[in-house]
Amino acid sequence: MTAQILCLKNRAVLRLSGSEVVSFLNGLVTNDVGKTSEAAVYAALLTPQGKFLFDMIIVKDGVDLLLDVEAKRKDALIQRLMMYKLRSDVTITDEPASVWAVWHSETAQGISGIAYADPRHKSLKLRVISATPPVDGAEELPLEDYEERRIRHCVPDSTRDIDVEKHFWLETNAEKLNGVSFTKGCYVGQELTARMKHKTTLKKSFMAVELTGTAEPHSEIETESGKSAGTLYTSMNGYGIAFMRHEYQNAILYVKDSDVRVTIYKKD
Repeated sequence: MTAQILCLKNRAVLRLSGSEVVSFLNGLVTNDVGKTSEAAVYAALLTPQGKFLFDMIIVKDGVDLLLDVEAKRKDALIQRLMMYKLRSDVTITDEPASVWAVWHSETAQGISGIAYADPRHKSLKLRVISATPPVDGAEELPLEDYEERRIRHCVPDSTRDIDVEKHFWLETNAEKLNGVSFTKGCYVGQELTARMKHKTTLKKSFMAVELTGTAEPHSEIETESGKSAGTLYTSMNGYGIAFMRHEYQNAILYVKDSDVRVTIYKKD
């Protein structure tokens, strides 16, 4: 099958260089940056209270680290990293490259750029950091196809789905999406994240849902009796990502003020 590629225009790339890049970033984010020597790593930078600020996919490029990040919040992330950098031997620069999704090309052979398996879910296949299209003669991957698959597997897309300083990292399914390490040691927000893992039961989290119609992002989801059950975020082709109260996942649910039925999607 011919490779398909899609330029993810809502993503940008930062380069971190210097002798202390791994230790610097490892002390900030939720996952073990040392594992980038083996594969790309999904991680987040949290508030001290364990709530979401930024997420990223981290990939090694020689002795440097490349951060695949949300484009519209790139400058805010640079600002936050600079705040923590102090005298560390770390240089942060804007990388002149794009992030591409590549499907139907199971290896990096024949791909130009830095290629890596999407660490969040195997169904999302490969990502590539490259200034030019990474596969000669590739077909365009329809954005709708990419979005539907991402949503069906409940992979949040940064702040399109996750609210800054509102959602706790474990509520985003970070553990299932390989976005947290419970063994690597301290990072910003680590204490509360570990406590949620070991001492509490999550009452709310993101879930993939099916919809009988269309609805706007941030639409409220409610039970048949009008109780608030959650919030719908991105949706495509009858599927959506919703932040749901677990107690209502088996209830009869609707998008508020509509006849659009909402049911929890049983994944393939």
